[in-house]
Amino acid sequence: RCPHPLVFDPDNPLHLDYVMAAANLFAQSYGIGGSRDRGAVAELLRHVRVPPFAPKAGVRIHVSDQELQSATAALGMGAGGGGGDDDTNFHMDFIVAASNLRAENYDIPPADRHKSKLIAGKIIPAIATTTAAVVGLACLELYKLVQGHRRLASYKNAFLNLALPFVGFSEPLACPRNKYYEVEWTLWDRFEVQGLQPDGQEMTLRQFLAYFKKEHRLEITMLSQGVSMLYSFFMPAAKLRERHDQPMTEIVARVSKKKVGRHVKALVFELCCNDDTDADIEVPYVRYTIR
Repeated sequence: RCPHPLVFDPDNPLHLDYVMAAANLFAQSYGIGGSRDRGAVAELLRHVRVPPFAPKAGVRIHVSDQELQSATAALGMGAGGGGGDDDTNFHMDFIVAASNLRAENYDIPPADRHKSKLIAGKIIPAIATTTAAVVGLACLELYKLVQGHRRLASYKNAFLNLALPFVGFSEPLACPRNKYYEVEWTLWDRFEVQGLQPDGQEMTLRQFLAYFKKEHRLEITMLSQGVSMLYSFFMPAAKLRERHDQPMTEIVARVSKKKVGRHVKALVFELCCNDDTDADIEVPYVRYTIR
């Protein structure tokens, strides 16, 4: 179902409901007084010029339910809050207004306050059961970690279905051990590479490749960061010459079309490598420190 943008109208009661609820929730967050005077707020809004909607560039649209579920799992989902039964705190006002505006986007019939409250109320049992059980079981394992238990058998995987109810435990499996030359590694290991050189300059791609050849006897055949391919042995010669003497962060920014933020202290690189015999081998990822 293709959505359409809404045109803000201060005389539309639903639009005013949303602004009233959102503004008062912001006011509560910052400890300042809100307002329940709808007439005064509506008068203020008549002088607000809302720019026309323009889609953001670079936004990925999920074309299947599987893509959407994967993205949701990667971001993590959470719920919480208090005072859900207090009809004066603007929580339900915001939920009703926001959900009905989204329904209008998609030409879906709106839900009244009573139906919205019933739907929102069903979240509470989920918080108080499965989430609580998972948090409790995870904290039990953290206690063992803090106490310094080193035997893998001391820790437990938990499987639960509260509808049955069923709770079962099993011993976790050790992570697979890999090896290149005489070096053993697991998924907990990584290469640590300091991107800034003693002279204050950042490592170039040429220096990065040479570092692994000299220090680890590894010939990098492919190098990626996230979904961006930074280097490959089959890359066109002209592009390779262009990138060879560029700093690593500059290559990342150009290929991903996103600037590396000043808050970013390190980048994660994935490698494909050959050993001395030209055999393809698995190696850990790289933590490339830039600040």
